[in-house]
Amino acid sequence: MAQIQTILRKNLQAVTDQIERACRASGRSPDGVQLIAVTKYAKWEWVRALAELYSTFGESRPQQLAERQPRLPGIHWHQIGRVQRNKARLAVRHASVIHSVDSLQLLQRLSRLAREDGHSIELLLQVNVAGEKSKSGFDPHEVLDSWTTIAQSVGPHARLIGLMTMAPLSDTAESARPTFARLARLQQQLNALGRCPSLAELSMGMSADFEVAIEEGATMIRIGRSLFDGLPAYGSG
Repeated sequence: MAQIQTILRKNLQAVTDQIERACRASGRSPDGVQLIAVTKYAKWEWVRALAELYSTFGESRPQQLAERQPRLPGIHWHQIGRVQRNKARLAVRHASVIHSVDSLQLLQRLSRLAREDGHSIELLLQVNVAGEKSKSGFDPHEVLDSWTTIAQSVGPHARLIGLMTMAPLSDTAESARPTFARLARLQQQLNALGRCPSLAELSMGMSADFEVAIEEGATMIRIGRSLFDGLPAYGSG
């Protein structure tokens, strides 16, 4: 366990240093960027070790979130992966933030479940900025055209706080910049329309491209590989 924690501490510091450099380069405060430690492929012993060093985690699968959250209730858990209809209640009960609201129907369902369970939940709309068929999410034009309906679909126990996207896979981080810049523009357009409280959050950027995402305005970055690099068999399942 000591060796695992040494590796995690080193990796966490390296990521923190990268965040600070990216913020300085873009004239931002590091306080404005939240690191979401993605534990999707992490073994439980690694998750426990990281919990002694950091306290904001992200899970992709609601089932795994439901297993892990009760064992580490002091962690601030985010649901970052796709939420299927039959797993929506798990996400509402075990996450405080859901990044992957990819349809109006899911938004309405999550809002209703939060009301039924008496839970407060924060939500981000997933936007398929690049229009990739392999990814889910709202089309940017759809969000603009349906903004009034979307805003009115958020119930009293849910709060819409921002937007999320994933850039297409590429060999260079710089190629992700147009995707991140377009999401930031969409955020500005929606805030100008009003209809609901300000969308303050932009969840974008992962291990390969988070510095570019920060330069384009990311307030939440989702990092897994860079944190667990050097631990055996990471990413094998």
